Amino acid sequence: MNPGSEYEPPTTPHPVPGRRFEPQGTPPTVPYGPPAQQWGPPSGPPAGPSRGRPSWVMPVLAAALVVVVAAGGVGAYLLLSGKSPAGTATGPTSSAARSAVPAAAAAGPDVCSMLPKEEAERLVPGATVAKSSRDSDYTVSFTCNWQNQRISYGEFWRTREIDVRIEQHKGEGAKTGRSMAQNAYEIDYRGAKYGATAKPSLDPDEKEYVSPVKDVTGAGEGAFAQYTWRRAGKLLWYSYGQAQARVGDMTIEVKFQAGQQRKDAQILSNESTRSITEENALREVSGLAAHFAKGVAAWQAQHPGVLAKPDQPAATRTPTARPTPSPTVLAAFPPACQAVAEAATRLVPEPTTRARGTEAGNDDQTECRWLNLALPGAAGNVKIRSVLITTHRFTNRAGAVDPGGAKAYYAGEYGGDKNSAGSVIGGITWGKLLDVEGVGDQAYGQYVQTRQGEVSASSGTVMVRTGALVVRVDYSGAERPKDEPANSPKAQLMPEKEAQAGALALARAYVAELAKQPVGS
Repeated sequence: MNPGSEYEPPTTPHPVPGRRFEPQGTPPTVPYGPPAQQWGPPSGPPAGPSRGRPSWVMPVLAAALVVVVAAGGVGAYLLLSGKSPAGTATGPTSSAARSAVPAAAAAGPDVCSMLPKEEAERLVPGATVAKSSRDSDYTVSFTCNWQNQRISYGEFWRTREIDVRIEQHKGEGAKTGRSMAQNAYEIDYRGAKYGATAKPSLDPDEKEYVSPVKDVTGAGEGAFAQYTWRRAGKLLWYSYGQAQARVGDMTIEVKFQAGQQRKDAQILSNESTRSITEENALREVSGLAAHFAKGVAAWQAQHPGVLAKPDQPAATRTPTARPTPSPTVLAAFPPACQAVAEAATRLVPEPTTRARGTEAGNDDQTECRWLNLALPGAAGNVKIRSVLITTHRFTNRAGAVDPGGAKAYYAGEYGGDKNSAGSVIGGITWGKLLDVEGVGDQAYGQYVQTRQGEVSASSGTVMVRTGALVVRVDYSGAERPKDEPANSPKAQLMPEKEAQAGALALARAYVAELAKQPVGS
């Protein structure tokens, strides 16, 4: 499947900008954007029992900064589930006012189990799953959330999330829970209809579209779906589908969000971002609503006329982490490393050498190192020099070479280094990224200075992609007074010109040798 086929194009604005729907009365908080605005029908919401609604905080792009500093990271949703009914009853509800609430109680529905595992994996691969439940004056609510904000898909990072809330409505006075649920559903339905035609004022760099309401059949006693698309400045771009349904005295709200961005895109921006299209979003949330309506109906059939009891909030369940592969010391350098040993030794005289190999899924890695920690320097100083060549060989499930895997890995490395370029965090200073011509299919270089940890040093790095291989060459070094420790603040880091020139020369030689080697060597 085309990786962008289910998404909006990254540069074409939505055909119907300028509309907005927030039936909750509080629009999503926009991180790093203009303050949120509120709007609704001029005369207030339609008549009926008031009910608090959860607000959604859409993808938190600041979390992407963590990806630069740490290996990996996710965007996030924050579901605010507090209730604040604004009806005439401002204090705790008396038992008399709850005369229509059934006296019996049973364990509430397991929302997470209502979605078939294969469907959850299709929509949100490798999801982290969390559920919760709570009791309030007007409803008992049960939620489940599936999310994965960092799915690797070729040259893209994808984000996926499903969030569902099922509420059982309590009776009030002479009104049954079923009647209260029907009133709440009708309020949401009318609010959605209004939101599809509302035209709130937006900032010049904001665009938003809310689709007409789509009635959904086969999902309880009533259901509808709607699509929201929003773009704000250069930072935020998202879209999602939302469906709501009613089964007896329970209402269902489900949201599905999906988007993607190139791995080499600028962080904290919507550069190359694509978000799910209206057609796909409405199709998916309509199907999800049917699954949960079926699950609710099954629970009600087993517990007729019973009020559900909330459970204790369940601990978040995360996918089992894969063990970190351990490198194996190789008896000898691979042929390509042997072929450039003379060039490496010119950069690191009289080196201690080491070769290691690691298998990590479809990535077969080899590592060749030349190191000397005690070279003579000027005026009795001590120099450190190191060369490290790391080669990633990508294969597919059939064992054949996989250029696509190499492209995806290279794009991820390029994106991470691009986002850190020109920044300083702690004792590490990243230089600008420089594209390198004439080496492999793609290549870039970067100079990094490090003054933290056990050794103060600088390095020139050249990253090259050639076919199904990705090669990283690091040439590092520093010079310090003889009696000073390796991490001394008096250490003079290897100049950028020397570091980059050494790394580039060795990268050229190594890639040329790889081209001469038989496939798989």
